[in-house]
Amino acid sequence: MKTSWRSASLVASAAAVLVLTTACGQESAPSTGSQNVGATAAAGAGGYGSPGAGLGTDTGAGADAQASQSPATQTAAAGQLNVSTNGELGNVLTDSAGLTLYRFDEDTAEPPKSNCDGACATTWPPVPADDATAGAGIDKALLGEVTRTDGTKQLTIGGWPAYRYAKDTKAGDVVGQGVGGKWFALAPDGKKAKKAGLADLPGLSTRKDPKLGEIVVDKNGHTVYRFLKDTAWPDPISACKGACLEKWPAVAPVDINDTKGIQKKGYMNFTRPDGVQQQTINCWPIYTFSGDKAPGDTNGQGVGGTWYAAAPDGKPIGAPAK
Repeated sequence: MKTSWRSASLVASAAAVLVLTTACGQESAPSTGSQNVGATAAAGAGGYGSPGAGLGTDTGAGADAQASQSPATQTAAAGQLNVSTNGELGNVLTDSAGLTLYRFDEDTAEPPKSNCDGACATTWPPVPADDATAGAGIDKALLGEVTRTDGTKQLTIGGWPAYRYAKDTKAGDVVGQGVGGKWFALAPDGKKAKKAGLADLPGLSTRKDPKLGEIVVDKNGHTVYRFLKDTAWPDPISACKGACLEKWPAVAPVDINDTKGIQKKGYMNFTRPDGVQQQTINCWPIYTFSGDKAPGDTNGQGVGGTWYAAAPDGKPIGAPAK
């Protein structure tokens, strides 16, 4: 019995290796479902490039930003909420002073819960629920409140806790849009603000860029990138971690049925050493860029000579030939 069990284990192990090898770069097509291939090593994060001057790098979960608003402005009651039109984002929710209100992807709306405390709440001051009223174009039924860990009441819109951003210094600023790939301006209905026509985008799809050609974009219309220092075979391994991930957020797994125009072969997700799952195209890890503030931006193209927009087959567009 013992010999039989060991033989069976060896056979199973060999089969598993064969499946992984076939999935990344061989002839057989992979399973259409999400699949972890278990990255087992992490390359160094050095040399990932600079995002350029003036681009936000705060992730919100502990980022230490210098607040340029006064404490009174950051913690003031929202007053009458209004709808402001932004050329890139469409309709954006603002407070009575015209400051943009944001939502955080790590929060929940059902039930409402804030996961931004400590240093995060200094960078992203929670909007008090006191005295908030709905102005024109806002359904007052969407306004609510959630009790924070410190016992204070925070305003919610459609269940989502609302925040200001410490680096928004005047009415109309949207500096916090897309920071860390987790912070987004609130639309009047509590959803993420986005320009008309982007609401029905799949999780991953393609668009024609006038300079780069056909590139991959995420559900928000933001450009998806490849990092030349990553590895795809025999297992996907990301060389971007720590501070690098603050600038280049990993794309979370997207079901293959929620894609359009993306190569199906080698389409899978893997588990990073930090436990976070990341999507790949043709086994290559993919990212967005914190410096892209609006749909259509390609500010990450060529950064550090190592970051390039991803093609539908996962190749880096415009990368130098090896």
